[in-house]
Amino acid sequence: MFESLSARLQGVVDRLRGKAKITEADLDVALREIRLALLEADVNFRVVKEFVARVRERALGVDLLSGLNPGQQVVKIVHDELVANLDLGGRPSVLMLVGLQGSGKTTTVAKLGVRLRKEGKRPLMVAADVYRPAAVDQLVQLGDQIGVEVHSRPVGTPALEVARSGLEAARQRSKDVVILDTAGRLHVDDAMMDELVRIAGAVTPAETLLVVDAMTGQEAVRVAEAFNARLPVTGLVLTKMDGDARGGAALSIRSVTGIPILYIGTGERPDGLEAFHPDRLAQRILGMGDVLSLVERVQETVDRDEAERVAQRMMESRVSLEDFRSQLQQIKKLGPIGQLVQMIPGAGQMASAAQTAVDNGELRRVEAIIDSMTVEERRHPELIKASRRRRIASGSGTSTADVNRVLKQFSEMQRLMRSLGGGRLPAGNAFRGLLGGH
Repeated sequence: MFESLSARLQGVVDRLRGKAKITEADLDVALREIRLALLEADVNFRVVKEFVARVRERALGVDLLSGLNPGQQVVKIVHDELVANLDLGGRPSVLMLVGLQGSGKTTTVAKLGVRLRKEGKRPLMVAADVYRPAAVDQLVQLGDQIGVEVHSRPVGTPALEVARSGLEAARQRSKDVVILDTAGRLHVDDAMMDELVRIAGAVTPAETLLVVDAMTGQEAVRVAEAFNARLPVTGLVLTKMDGDARGGAALSIRSVTGIPILYIGTGERPDGLEAFHPDRLAQRILGMGDVLSLVERVQETVDRDEAERVAQRMMESRVSLEDFRSQLQQIKKLGPIGQLVQMIPGAGQMASAAQTAVDNGELRRVEAIIDSMTVEERRHPELIKASRRRRIASGSGTSTADVNRVLKQFSEMQRLMRSLGGGRLPAGNAFRGLLGGH
């Protein structure tokens, strides 16, 4: 098996050498070679089918790692999947999430599922919160939404049995990580703690993560101390950090308990979970923004090819209203605009106004106005005179004043691009204009 697979993989590397990106056609050829090598080595055809499907999913459109050509990248992906497959005879890693009711455990389980899948893991979420009404249904719905499998048992099954059966299901389904959602209470009590201790003893979690609501302030410190006294808590997840919390809970819990903060939750979106970086939180607390987190979010979310296309058109002063609309759509994918503005150094005071503008439908109105234009009007807005403005306003359910404002904002953006190209910065605040200012 090793000689055959090695020879075929070397052929893949040779065939793809010099190519800038892995195309689907290239990948089909590479996967055919890998499939043949595995079948010749007497690997079960179902295992081969699943293995090849996972390699395809990871390889299509993948960004090349530094120093690797496309062929080597395919080999690396195959290597990672082989390691994962050979390791599946062992025990999946268990991440056990604990915390009070309402702290955001179930949502955090789903966010971790999204994050781990992006890292190439195969997570299984286990619905072991058997007491809170609709907790199991909530996790199942989240699993359907994010495309991560959920293990649950019939109503009345004890939480300990759900946890044990979830671990076994992960082994059978070739999952490498189990994310265990456990029950909380409105306050810490002995019955809850005893059950969590029994579950931890049965599944031996690699990580026990305490989910704490940052909005509860100093109460979060007392909760963390209570859980840490009974369970081997290995890390903290601070949720609702996009609210009015000022970071005091983060400072206090870390100092009092010594437990490291691993993640912070921001918003309800499935991707609203960030790795914790002390320096970045310190910058946010001091109102200095968080450019690195903003850059990471952009890299994960934005269509790179589309962004580069628009950037090139901007530098050439050829940006159109179609490009303008495309950028608005990309911005919406990044999450709540208020969060994004807070990450920009010196723009924190504008965050509330920015979010208010979005909540009031400003971006939706802009999109509706642009959608009501013809293709020719989007590409040549100078054609839009009074009669056309009235038609566009009627078609978008807005006023001619709204249409005029969008065209003015677009004109200012064009002027900004031309000035940047010439090394000059114009007066005024174009960014404020995009948020609905006049």
